[in-house]
Amino acid sequence: MNGELMKSGFIGIIGRPNAGKSTLLNNVLGEKIAITSDKPQTTRNRITGIYTDLEYDEGSGIQMIFLDTPGIHKPKNKLGAAINETAINTMGGVDVVLLIVDGTKKFGKGDQYILDMLAQSDSKKLLAINKMDLISPEEYLELYNRYDESGMFDGIFGISALQDTNVDKLMKCLTKYMAEGPMYYPEDMATDHPERFIVSEIIREKLLQYLDQEVPHGIFVEIESYEEKPHITEIGAVICCERTSHKSIIIGKGGRKLKGIGKSAREEIELLLGTKVFLSLWVKVKERWRDSDRVIRNLGYRDE
Repeated sequence: MNGELMKSGFIGIIGRPNAGKSTLLNNVLGEKIAITSDKPQTTRNRITGIYTDLEYDEGSGIQMIFLDTPGIHKPKNKLGAAINETAINTMGGVDVVLLIVDGTKKFGKGDQYILDMLAQSDSKKLLAINKMDLISPEEYLELYNRYDESGMFDGIFGISALQDTNVDKLMKCLTKYMAEGPMYYPEDMATDHPERFIVSEIIREKLLQYLDQEVPHGIFVEIESYEEKPHITEIGAVICCERTSHKSIIIGKGGRKLKGIGKSAREEIELLLGTKVFLSLWVKVKERWRDSDRVIRNLGYRDE
C-alpha cells in the first residue's frame, strides 16, 4: 500500500533534444505517458513516470520514480530558457542522474555543456548511449571512450530504447541505487500528471507529426472544456499558434489537416480513457507567446 517501506528512489533523465528520453521512459513503463516525435524539443514539461514492482526481490517491492526532462538546448526565447531550467533543476535532489545521448551524433559543444553541469551534481550518474541499432561498434566505442574519460559516470550502457536492447541491464543497474524508503505512489499509478495534461500532450504530438518543422515549436494546446458523461467524454481544446499563416497550415485546405489531427488524437485519447470521446478543436493566433511570461506561467513553468 502507499507509504509501505520498500526500495525506492528518484531518477532524473536528462540529455539533448531528440536523444530518446521519452522513448526510454515509455519502454520502461510499458505504456505511453510521454509524447515522442522525430522533432527536437518535443518534451516541454518534466514528465513523472512511476515504475513499481512489488515482487522485485523475493517478495520485497521496488518503486522507481523517473523524471523525464525536456532536452537541454541553446534557448532562443523565454520558453526555451524555462525549458532548460526545468531540466537543469532536476539534477538536484535525485538519487541517480541518467544521461541519455544519441549514439548517431558526434560529441559536440552541447554535450560538453551538459557534462560541465553534471560535474556540479552530487547524485550517482549513469550514461546510456542510445540508438545502438543505428551505429557501428567502432562509433559506439568512440563515444564510450569520450564519456568514460570524464571519470564521472558510475556505469555506461549501450541501449536501443526503441528496440528494447539492453534496457533490462540498465534497469538492473538502476535498482542498485534505490534505498529503503516509502512507496510514494499506488502500485497501479504510472504517472502523477492529470488526464487533462496527457490529453493536451497527445493533441500536441499529433500536431508535431502532421506539421512542418517550423510550425510545431510555435504551438501549444489548452484544454478549455473536459466533461465526463456516462458513455462519452466531451473535450474542447484550443491550438494556439504564433502566426496567421501557421493557422492556415494547421487547418489545411478545406479543414482536412485539422480533421486528420483531430481524428488521430481522438483515437489515442479513447485508448487512454477507455471510453468514447467527442473532441472539438479550434485554432487561435497568439503572437510571440513564447516570450510571454503569462503564457509560460500557465504552461506550468515558474516565474523567472
